[in-house]
Amino acid sequence: MYEEELAFALELAEEAGRIGLSYFRGSFDVREKVDRSPVTEADLAIEAMLRREIRARYPEDAVLGEEGGLEGRSTRRWIVDPIDGTRNFADGVQIWTTLIALAVDDVPVLGVVEAPALGERYAAVRGGGATLNGQPIHVSRADRLDRAFVLYGEARDLLATPYAEAFLELIRGARRERGFGDAWAHMLVARGSADVMLEPELSSWDWAALWVIVEEAGGRVTTFEGEPLAHGASVLSTNGVLHDEVLARLAHARREAERREAPPP
Repeated sequence: MYEEELAFALELAEEAGRIGLSYFRGSFDVREKVDRSPVTEADLAIEAMLRREIRARYPEDAVLGEEGGLEGRSTRRWIVDPIDGTRNFADGVQIWTTLIALAVDDVPVLGVVEAPALGERYAAVRGGGATLNGQPIHVSRADRLDRAFVLYGEARDLLATPYAEAFLELIRGARRERGFGDAWAHMLVARGSADVMLEPELSSWDWAALWVIVEEAGGRVTTFEGEPLAHGASVLSTNGVLHDEVLARLAHARREAERREAPPP
């Protein structure tokens, strides 16, 4: 199911990678959006291409993108992020990706993560498994947090949440920890190179593609509260085995933070 759409998404990813690499480490304009996040010429060029090609192939489908918002009202919605990791892109760091997903009735069913500067392309369709450059991938079997490789985005963002103590415990007790951030870190979980990835807030275009890929690789993806993902919510990706333990630690930290902040009786 969705084989045609996957083939199309892979074509889009190829072209997005070509456009992105034509700008990467070159000279291009960078401006600051209202939310103070950066946007480059490459972001705008890639999203314009994605919207144009999707409209041409599937004119009845809706498109939701980071830069252009939502177009259309179909129950089939393409969700795109032209460059996830724009700050890396602007700084000349090769960890950036283009994210392409298809959601049907608000459920992502297809995901592609294109990392052209790394030579990596991740893809998955619900029920069809996940791949890296066409080869199957699977999450790790790590069954203890002291054997886990824990990833996260901005440490300062996590430390500003009620989950700060759990985050600190996780990275102190992990076998290894790194702040790689962005979609590529979730792909490390999907391919079994890492075991846990935490981000306190992501938009739907940030998580739609990676949700499909991580779960099709055998992992699990929820909010920090164990709920299905939602726009602007937290995202926890794991190998599945460690998921409940991480959720329990996060819940305990939140309860303790709320208890400390509660007014005295």
